[in-house]
Amino acid sequence: MDIAARESRYFFKTYNRLRLDIERGEGVHLFTKQGERYLDMFAGIAVNALGYNHPRVNSAIERQLKRYIHVSNTFYQDTQIELAERLIKLTGFARIFFTNSGTEALEGALKLARRWGRDARKTAIYGLTDSFHGRTLGSLSVSGRGKYRDGYEPFLPNTDLLAFNDVEELRQKVDQQTLAVVLEFVQGEGGVNLVSREYVLELARLREKYGFLIIADEIQTGVGRTGRFFAFDYFDIRPDIVVIAKALGGGLPLGAFMGEEKLSDVFTPGVHGSTFGGNPVACAAGIATLTELIDNGVMQNAEKMGGYLKGQLEMIRTSYPKYVADLRGLGLMIGVDLLVDGTKVVESLFEEKVLLNLTNNRTLRWLPPLIIRPEHVDYAVSRFEKVLRKIGTQ
Repeated sequence: MDIAARESRYFFKTYNRLRLDIERGEGVHLFTKQGERYLDMFAGIAVNALGYNHPRVNSAIERQLKRYIHVSNTFYQDTQIELAERLIKLTGFARIFFTNSGTEALEGALKLARRWGRDARKTAIYGLTDSFHGRTLGSLSVSGRGKYRDGYEPFLPNTDLLAFNDVEELRQKVDQQTLAVVLEFVQGEGGVNLVSREYVLELARLREKYGFLIIADEIQTGVGRTGRFFAFDYFDIRPDIVVIAKALGGGLPLGAFMGEEKLSDVFTPGVHGSTFGGNPVACAAGIATLTELIDNGVMQNAEKMGGYLKGQLEMIRTSYPKYVADLRGLGLMIGVDLLVDGTKVVESLFEEKVLLNLTNNRTLRWLPPLIIRPEHVDYAVSRFEKVLRKIGTQ
């Protein structure tokens, strides 16, 4: 029985998997058990910021494994505290809580907001259309992607959606009873959509007027993906709570939410917790990841290479207007809207040994490792052009 048959036999049918049996990864490439090499241009969906088999991350993991893999969160753990200290000093937030995933971090952020707003009787929490915050019931309640919500109703009470970038609806719906607005400053699953500056400015004005919280979902965009540590750093606003994950753990499961000083005393012992959140091995990998990103210039590379990739893709868009409608993004998070069958493009790129992700049915999502170099960009873009030329001859 081959690996696909074995997977089909034992797993719930939740994934449409690529036809790859992975043996190992190195840098920006994945290698199959058959010896084939693939250029990975979506990095485990924005997780592998430092690519595969990074020596600093591997060494940090190995050192911590030899100490201990897990102890209860009733103990002090130096790796947790060191990572927390680095993140707090880097970002300016006041408090942090570690989780195992982005969704779990988003749930914790919702709980923090609920508990903060209970005395003021603030109850309404809004998400945005086309947003995606995770697959648990709470995160789905503020997610706007219909295909992920269908069949899981009813959602949490007092949750609703606001139309993305619709300033007038924002003004109409947000009021004194609003507890929080949850948003991605660059939507990932929704198609790499950037929130408008007008929307952000109005959101900030309304927060000042009504006193609600802004929760920034930086699960995909955060930890350097856009060329800055947070995507909201490109906008004239600061959220009250920020949620991060994906790249944070260097490939291991790790997430976190951080809050401003006014939220510091909302949680007390026992009201929130996690058995595995802030696992010491994952935190060790997180420390190594931050060191590479901040101290060794990887985040600057993301900004530089993001500009280069966007420029190359813009030339493709100009040359193939019948096939490419638009492109947008920040840093190394770029969406390319297609006018042709996106699934066919992804499959053809797969045959060319380039791995790319399709979201929103028509948007190629480029999320390469942040260590990518010009020659990797050139190869991927040349294969993309080859695929478009082939489509044009069919």
